[in-house]
Amino acid sequence: MDRKHVNDPAVIRRLLSTPGRWAVVGLTNNPYRVAPSIAAFLQQSLGMEIIPVSLSGESVMGLAGYKNLAQIPGPIDVVDCFVHSQKVGDIVDQAIAVGAKAVWLQLGVVDEAAAQRAKAAGLEVVMDTCPKIEYPYL
Repeated sequence: MDRKHVNDPAVIRRLLSTPGRWAVVGLTNNPYRVAPSIAAFLQQSLGMEIIPVSLSGESVMGLAGYKNLAQIPGPIDVVDCFVHSQKVGDIVDQAIAVGAKAVWLQLGVVDEAAAQRAKAAGLEVVMDTCPKIEYPYL
């Protein structure tokens, strides 16, 4: 299937340079996963507030964790998705439901239909890339 979504460099620049609340879905304490290092980068290098979201709802990086986006109090600026492409559609639908401003689908996470739903609902969408990869290009 041909990719329809094309990442907008202006959106990437704005998301990475504007302090915000990032719900990081798939963030666990497993040191063999990439999510913890990217969440630490977002927090320590870019000044983002990190909200861990995982099936277990475990606390990560000393931060309270949640099992889904609906449990998070307050607004969510970006939903950063470290989940398999087959599962990301549900997360995108949750992001739309809670009024998140953007979804960021990590490197290797692609769901064109979910990206289109998010855009149709007014969310900004970044897909198939990583903040740490994009940041040097700012």
